Amino acid sequence: MAKIHAIRTENEQPNEPVNLSDRAIENLRFIRETMERSTHFTAVPGYGGILMGVTAIVAAYLAHQQIYLRDWLVVWLIEACLAFAIGLLAMWQKSKIADQSLVSIPAKKFAFGFIAPLVAAVAITLGLWRYEHYEVMAPVWMLLYGTAVVTGGAFSVRVVPFMGWFFMAAGALAFALPAVYGDYLMGASFGLLHIVFGAIIAKRYGG
Repeated sequence: MAKIHAIRTENEQPNEPVNLSDRAIENLRFIRETMERSTHFTAVPGYGGILMGVTAIVAAYLAHQQIYLRDWLVVWLIEACLAFAIGLLAMWQKSKIADQSLVSIPAKKFAFGFIAPLVAAVAITLGLWRYEHYEVMAPVWMLLYGTAVVTGGAFSVRVVPFMGWFFMAAGALAFALPAVYGDYLMGASFGLLHIVFGAIIAKRYGG
């Protein structure tokens, strides 16, 4: 009885070997990105930070022109409200683009870490205003805002808390220098630092 041989087509090619190392790297990258999205709040706005920096530089210039300290305080309070509104709007817009909820667990952790130092800043500002200690307001603002960025940024991308340490350094320097340099350091921190780090966040983390 004749042997039966399997018919082999001319186009049949042996299976190409699978590069296991490439497959493993892709799987690890996917797992890492998934874990980062689930544990980190990535909707920190870069472009919004740049705009906040621009308004802070303008505020620093206007505040430095004021003769009366209460007018100086009003300028910075208006800037604080404006920056807060810009930050919220930009964060909301970025969260929509990135499809990340603002009520997710990472977002709540970011908010709780960020808000507490700001509440302390408001309370201390009221106390300093009551006793007319305007000369230490700028250092306190930089230190506590930096603390808010560090503690909230612990649940965000790595560059955010790094920015917070620069704010805290600026606040410490403001305590060491005469009060006349307060507006310059406010412009350098709330202005330039927001612009520089906002550009980094916008470039690396999608706007």
